[in-house]
Amino acid sequence: PDSSYNAAADELGKELASAGYGLVYGGGSRGLMGRVARAVDENSGEVLGIMPRALTKLEGATEIGRHILVDSMHERKSMMNENAMAFIALPGGYGTFEELLEIVTWSVLSIHSKPIVVLNINGYYSSLKDLIDKAVGAGFIKEGNQDIISFCDTPQEAVAAIAAYQAPNTRFNLNWTTDKPT
Repeated sequence: PDSSYNAAADELGKELASAGYGLVYGGGSRGLMGRVARAVDENSGEVLGIMPRALTKLEGATEIGRHILVDSMHERKSMMNENAMAFIALPGGYGTFEELLEIVTWSVLSIHSKPIVVLNINGYYSSLKDLIDKAVGAGFIKEGNQDIISFCDTPQEAVAAIAAYQAPNTRFNLNWTTDKPT
């Protein structure tokens, strides 16, 4: 990828650590999130990597911070949700897209009310923002729910968006902690 993506990932890690945030991520040593993890760690932030055993050969597990190996992607996502206080997506491929849209769906369903931030480096996610706006206009996404995602152009804006986030009141008001009816 263009070197500006790497620079933004490095800066995001520094900004997160400087703001007192740790990092919960997929546990790999490659790619942008590997860079974020190293930068958080190098700036005295806490890092927790959660990786399915099957991905260790492909992703290259790292020794940065604490590491937890799990049996499935579902377990990974659940543990990441339990341990994270916010979500930030950097430019990526299918896996990033899938994880971003799943965590957005979890917010729509009120499984969580945590900030979701998209770091829109070089306009990478501008088409996604346009698609979401189009879906709102067409009636497929409820008006107001486009605000579940905060699109930010810089790491500084992304970190600030975490602190400023308020979940839209247009989400489904579902309770996932009650027992099933008898």
